Amino acid sequence: MAETRLIQGRYRLLELLGRGGMGEVWQARDESLGRRVAVKCLKPAGPHRQGHPLSTAIQERFRREARVAALLQHRGVTVVHDFGEDEGVLYLVMELLQGRNLSQLLEAGGHRPLPVEEIIDIAEQVAAALAYTHDQGVVHRDLKPANIMRLGDGTVKILDFGIARLAHDIGFTSRLTGAAGMAMGTPHYMSPEQISGGGGIDHRSDLYSLGCVLYELATGVPPFDMDDAWAILVGHRDTPPEPLRTHRPEIPEPLERVVLDLLAKAPEDRPADAGDLSTRLRGSRAAAEAAGPGRGNGSASDGAGRGTRTGEDGESGEHGRQHGKESGEAGLPPWAAGMTRGARSVRATRTTPLGRPEDALLRTWPPTNGTAPAPATAAPTWPERGTGHGIAVHGTSAPAPGGTPGPALSYGPAGGAPGAPHAGHHPFSHAPPSFHTPPHSTHPPHPYAPPTSPPDRPAAPQHVLDAFAGRHDAAVSLARLGRWEEAAAAHRALAAERAAALGGDHPDTLASRHQTGLCLARLGRTAEALEEFRTAAAGRERRLGREHVDTLAVRQETAYALGQLGRHAEALEVYGGVLADRERTMGYEHPDTLRCRHNLAYTLSRLGRYEESYRVASEVTAVRTRVLGGDHPDTLVTRYEVGHALGSLGHWEQALATYREVATARAATLGRDHPDTQAARYEAGICLGRLGRHEEALGHYEALIADRTQTLGTRHPETLRARHIRCVTLGRLGRWHEALTEAREVTAVRERVLGPEHPDTLAGRREIAVALGWLSRWPEALTVHREVARARERTLGASHSETLSSRHDEAHCLEQMGRTAEAAEVYRLAASRRASG
Repeated sequence: MAETRLIQGRYRLLELLGRGGMGEVWQARDESLGRRVAVKCLKPAGPHRQGHPLSTAIQERFRREARVAALLQHRGVTVVHDFGEDEGVLYLVMELLQGRNLSQLLEAGGHRPLPVEEIIDIAEQVAAALAYTHDQGVVHRDLKPANIMRLGDGTVKILDFGIARLAHDIGFTSRLTGAAGMAMGTPHYMSPEQISGGGGIDHRSDLYSLGCVLYELATGVPPFDMDDAWAILVGHRDTPPEPLRTHRPEIPEPLERVVLDLLAKAPEDRPADAGDLSTRLRGSRAAAEAAGPGRGNGSASDGAGRGTRTGEDGESGEHGRQHGKESGEAGLPPWAAGMTRGARSVRATRTTPLGRPEDALLRTWPPTNGTAPAPATAAPTWPERGTGHGIAVHGTSAPAPGGTPGPALSYGPAGGAPGAPHAGHHPFSHAPPSFHTPPHSTHPPHPYAPPTSPPDRPAAPQHVLDAFAGRHDAAVSLARLGRWEEAAAAHRALAAERAAALGGDHPDTLASRHQTGLCLARLGRTAEALEEFRTAAAGRERRLGREHVDTLAVRQETAYALGQLGRHAEALEVYGGVLADRERTMGYEHPDTLRCRHNLAYTLSRLGRYEESYRVASEVTAVRTRVLGGDHPDTLVTRYEVGHALGSLGHWEQALATYREVATARAATLGRDHPDTQAARYEAGICLGRLGRHEEALGHYEALIADRTQTLGTRHPETLRARHIRCVTLGRLGRWHEALTEAREVTAVRERVLGPEHPDTLAGRREIAVALGWLSRWPEALTVHREVARARERTLGASHSETLSSRHDEAHCLEQMGRTAEAAEVYRLAASRRASG
């Protein structure tokens, strides 16, 4: 591929995804963080247009888009990573998505309507996203099928808040629109108030546009689908839309009513807001389900998809076009004179390294050095996950290796697992790594880097480099599919071949080693991953320098792996060095600097340095709140860490308030059932228990168990952990018979799912013994405590704190049974092992 532009010295433009009148969208590689992104660039105005009102307004709109979009953090809204200006080019960096927009979906199906169930699912997800954005004071103003993306997993996202505006700042946008003479919106989906050009545009305009989208999904064409823009605008302003069931009788009446109400000419006649719409959509779903599988899934009637609509007054499309032109002086704004209908849909595919065609993200919009290349076939648009930076972050938001969600069980001291740090503890949780293709030797080196080819080794032939790059991409694809074993083996083999051909310290060789480590970490093979990270870090320090972004990334992975292995003092030392280098080269408020400081706070807490952990986490929270907003996921994960530190310091009321705030914010942005939301709810329950509010804690856990059972299932470890702590809470309330029954049920499932000697299984068996003891069934309790002690000794070692705690449980039982001499011997043995350990 020909060399393309490097935006801001960071974003390497790789492949053109789409072009519009004002700019282009490219697939790009973030050279600093090693991830694929979408970069939207505004075309330079050119010398003859500089200072022109249109040029100025477009630039102002673009900057506004960036600021507004960066505020939005919701699963139904495209994530914006960065924006700025480079040599006169305004650019916006967004997540790269895998899927198709609704326009592409319709085009691929020959504009046949979608199944009713799918229409309702899309509508519910868009309504949820609009409810969030409208609550933030943001109105999209250009909602249309091309701006709604359906990902491969069924998730729906709203794209391109390019002409959104903050509701409290209507005057600015109105002035901008008037000065430029631009139409904001697309004719097929514009609300009557947008067409009239008045100042009364609010969130209900988006609801009208959504109604147009749903009408098209249900019938195959928009509600007013003439060839002339004037006729379309007049239709929106003056003509009632035809009922959906006229063209597709199987549409449930409640769904038809919802869509027609959305298309009401007067905003006050539409649903009050997106929340109201969501409620009505649930009724439509129930009606569709009641209709049975034979209804609502067929093709549209013959009238759908023809591109001509007949209004109630009998006007055909041709008559409407004439009427529209004659009505130009009767209320249509001057800017509409030059409007065209616009393209209906665009679609492109390509083959991935694994040979699979993947639908690509196509959007309008950064030029190369001089001239833009011809449109290229879109590349696979892998979704970014987790932090998206290949940098480990301690928190609660990502699955642990092997796919188990990160938040682990926190046990209180009474009847809980011995040796737990405190009730607010949460474990290391690794954000899924960003697998990416590294820059290979055809690319210009990073400013920190020495010449690309080592002086003692000739450059490899281009076809060899290309073959290596293809294999690297294939291994990356395996990882993205969750095939970690195969990906690790592929990266490891490629690292060996790259070392032989290019040298052990070549950037590509080191990138393969880094990727090998990431795969091994996901497989739980942390010690092996650590060796790969250390080798890659040492090589990058020699080759690229200690402060190169790639070196810093793998050094931070090294620290994370050390923490996972329980070597927290070593991890703290590495984090301290990385943090100093990041602050010096990137600045205090750079996202990667803040991630490192977050991890530092977590590691301090693992070392029992809670005051320092609280201080660092509070500082990071303050910066993230100011820069990203209080409800941003990164801000919330650090506030979660603040709650952890507060609990460790015994400030349980403050910890409870913090966890509740985090849970509420996560529920609003991620959903009530998201694992991160449930993790914060779990910790809030721990705080209630530590405050002695056991009845309240019990009800809290029962609600959490119900939610986890519904979303994760009865056998999921997180469901079982919630049931375990409910068992502990029952004991604290003195309801020991119920506690014993619950502990036996949970332990039996854990033995089948996790294994008989898994730490969670052993914690459950200990809870059985505790309940037996409180019921004065000491011989049975002794038997179980001894079994747990022997199992922990086998798996953890004789001197481990949890093994020793089990020995103390055993001695306590012996004392209760009057066998004091045996109890004394067990205590003595535990003391000697603690001293030797």
